[in-house]
Amino acid sequence: MYGRDGHGTFSLVACDDAREYWGVIVATKPMSVGAVVPWARWPVGALATQAMSNYQYGPEGLALLEKGRSAEEVVRSLTRSDRRRDDRQLGVVDARGRSASWTGARCREWAGHVTGDGYSCQGNLLAGPEVVPAMARTFERTRGTLAHRLYRALVAGARAGGDRRGTESAALLVVHRERWFDRAWSDRWTDLRVDQDAHPVEALGRLLRRDEATTRRFLAARVRRRGRRGGGDGPGH
Repeated sequence: MYGRDGHGTFSLVACDDAREYWGVIVATKPMSVGAVVPWARWPVGALATQAMSNYQYGPEGLALLEKGRSAEEVVRSLTRSDRRRDDRQLGVVDARGRSASWTGARCREWAGHVTGDGYSCQGNLLAGPEVVPAMARTFERTRGTLAHRLYRALVAGARAGGDRRGTESAALLVVHRERWFDRAWSDRWTDLRVDQDAHPVEALGRLLRRDEATTRRFLAARVRRRGRRGGGDGPGH
């Protein structure tokens, strides 16, 4: 999938203001981007590994975050020992909302990143330098759930040009746990993927609207049941 000429991606890694949700949203030309780029674990943080993606950045980065390492320390640790780091791109947000990013010198133009309070936005093989700043501005200005804010940022990136080859796949991952969740339930609050579509960003938006409507119904039903009995089904699939 991400071979010698296959990389080219725009993504945003973030947490919400209360640091209860962490997530990643991403779109690209190659299919199955959700299987490679986005990684997150509650409540330690999230990351995106892209360009000439190093898949091991995912599990190794989450392990470092779980040990309490800062986003900057994770980026430094992962890239320092990687001989191909100049071909990589990486964005990280840690448990405290600190962000850090890396864009290797050999990432294909346009390539770059922007970091801010609680987010890291990055892209490579983009239509131009407008894509990443448009995503960052939109994320900062948008209100609502973390998933909604991430999605609006992705839309802004696509409208600014996105991947210069076009896009065919997109993915959104958000992790969270309510205090009353059963320990057996996953922390994957939202995990949506569009693997091959002529309009993957729009398709991802449709999935998100359905998913958030389902979640609202589940939470409302849970509120009604609380106090009467424990247990119940999980929020997911």
